[in-house]
Amino acid sequence: MNRRSLLQAGAAAPVLFALGACASGAEGGSPAGPAPQSPALPMAPVAKKVPHTITQLGRTRTDDYFWLKDENWQQVMRDPKVLRADIREYLDAENAYTKAALAPTEALQTKLFDEMKGRIKEDDSSVPDADGPWEYFTKFDTGAQYPRHLRRPRNGGAEVLLLDEPALSAGKPHFDIGAAEHSPDHTLYAYALDEQGSEYYTINIKDLATGQVLANGPTSSTGDFVFSPDSKYLFWLWRDEEGRPKKVFRRPIRGGAADDALIYEEKDDGMFVGLGVTNSREWIVIGCGNQETSESLVIPARAPTTAPRVFAARETGVLYDIEHWKNEWYIRTNADGAVDFKVMTTSATATPKRNWKAFLPHEPGRLIMGLGAFKNHLVRLERVNALPRIVVRNLAGEEHTVSFPEEAYALSLDGGYEWDTTVMRYIYNSPTTPRSWVDYDMTTRAKVVRKTQEVPSGHDSAKYVTKRLMARASDGAEVPITILMKAGTPVDGSAPMLLYGYGSYGIPMEANFSTNRLSLVDRGWIWAIAHIRGGSEKGWGWFLDGRKDKKKNTFTDFIACAEHLIAQRYATKGKIVALGGSAGGLLMGAVTNMRPDLWAGVIAAVPFVDVLNTMSDTSLPLTPPEWPEWGNPIEDPAAYDYIQSYSPYDQIRPQAYPAFLATGGLTDPRVTYWEPAKFVAKLRPATTSGRPVFLKINMDAGHAGASGRFDYLKEQALDFAFALRAVGSAEAGAFPATAT
Repeated sequence: MNRRSLLQAGAAAPVLFALGACASGAEGGSPAGPAPQSPALPMAPVAKKVPHTITQLGRTRTDDYFWLKDENWQQVMRDPKVLRADIREYLDAENAYTKAALAPTEALQTKLFDEMKGRIKEDDSSVPDADGPWEYFTKFDTGAQYPRHLRRPRNGGAEVLLLDEPALSAGKPHFDIGAAEHSPDHTLYAYALDEQGSEYYTINIKDLATGQVLANGPTSSTGDFVFSPDSKYLFWLWRDEEGRPKKVFRRPIRGGAADDALIYEEKDDGMFVGLGVTNSREWIVIGCGNQETSESLVIPARAPTTAPRVFAARETGVLYDIEHWKNEWYIRTNADGAVDFKVMTTSATATPKRNWKAFLPHEPGRLIMGLGAFKNHLVRLERVNALPRIVVRNLAGEEHTVSFPEEAYALSLDGGYEWDTTVMRYIYNSPTTPRSWVDYDMTTRAKVVRKTQEVPSGHDSAKYVTKRLMARASDGAEVPITILMKAGTPVDGSAPMLLYGYGSYGIPMEANFSTNRLSLVDRGWIWAIAHIRGGSEKGWGWFLDGRKDKKKNTFTDFIACAEHLIAQRYATKGKIVALGGSAGGLLMGAVTNMRPDLWAGVIAAVPFVDVLNTMSDTSLPLTPPEWPEWGNPIEDPAAYDYIQSYSPYDQIRPQAYPAFLATGGLTDPRVTYWEPAKFVAKLRPATTSGRPVFLKINMDAGHAGASGRFDYLKEQALDFAFALRAVGSAEAGAFPATAT
């Protein structure tokens, strides 16, 4: 759990994000005709100032909007109705202002929504995953916001309904199935359900013979669970009042809370905890870690009531994860200075680090991202030169690589259930190419395309162009940029641009396919992804150079990308809309403060903008685990000063800001609602440009926004309408000056 955007690169939003008027008459551009009338904006809400003085490490700061944090925020996460009345009144006023101010774009929002919905295959289904006698899959019915979970006999036969999300979600403003899994013996189906958006899940177990849900499923869960391979026990992860995963329990399948056995408790608030089972189904694994240190504990699957055993004791600065193959352990680790990771091996029993032996050496520039095992093959996913590839190794030690010729693309492994198989499945796509699910025979190297993403309204990849550029950062680093545009779009500075960035936690922003972004690209926009430091596109060192006391590299890289795009005539200064979410929202806040002149508009989705206060508040779920990412301003004066020097909320000052849209979710445990609320409350009176500042808080959702697949598109349509209006497009009109 971290502040990663649920918007992946170019996914047009979760989120985990330039401008000029659209060229008149350009193919796919806005229709000709007069721009919509732009009546004066309504009066914006004015947040009251209640000075709150904070003294820390001999430093004093005053926070005028501290009151927007409900002192009972933990209860609000579980029950939004208990939100303090004055806070609710303010948030409602901000939502009403945003709605009224963007009212001239309502018809456009509807048009954008219809376009994006038209690119979704409404009666879609996933590629079935085979496991023993069954194939498991999900299916959307036409018009449904949520899928049904199904299975059918592997050799043909009728579908069997496992979980009916449309029926369960009826009448609920928020509905999220965090995880769903069948038991290894195929008799049970478990699913984790969150109805507030707070990521506190209840785990339900359905008896597939009777159709009944077993009583008293685990509550206050993170949503993480695994069945023991003998299907007799459920291992599940408990979340405390601060929202942190802390305890692992083992429960007999048909037991209740009284039967829960505590098998592990994490004492360090700075560590995340997760659960898994090796692909061999020989071991249950408890993983603990943060951005720089990790530890695994293992339980033999044949004896699931055995106490977990530490695989290798945690060492500060050493990361490792494990896979089981050929009755040995394979360890991906950065130990001994292997910045881009290496692979070690050890026997099934001699697991401490002193017993590890070299298997695959460290090669700078080759980031080993993960391992996957099958009975006769070991697969690893790597990234070289900012592009992913798959390497397959057989029992004889022979390797071959699966790679692709496009200039920029995304590649991922689609994990299956089966161990004794020669077939792995991967998903390939690029900014111009829809997703393909491919079954790859690791022995014969034959490829079978199982599914290609359908775009019902039509998509011709040849009508689009993808390019990879390199911007030079201030310290000489070469920063990749992925470009998507329609063929024939002029590269003379006239095209509007949306520039998306993230740059945190080592999460790479993939050059992937998104139907949503086509609503801008088809209007003559250029969509660009800045692969800035803080991600891992160019290796783990790329991440290390964008964290802690090097965090400002993330922001200056993004600015360097904008300036390079301007120099190369892909964009024009002051005509770029910047987009980022979650930790990418921190990026948005920082670059808005640092270079407000570059942007026509900024969209900050669930933005982490109150960095100094959040990293000083140990009651918040992510604060102690994320000190390795940002620094600890409670104990380290240098960290305090550095964070304060870029923290977007703390760096707001009178200057000409661009149009700004911040969004949030009331029950978001990752980036709490008061971060965007406080930022907007402070930014609006500071700007001297007359450009509007908007806040939209989803009062029925958390970090990911609206949970339904169509409701989510409405949020995207609002973002895009804001962007079109920020650049003054003929279709959207321009923002008038704010009312005073």
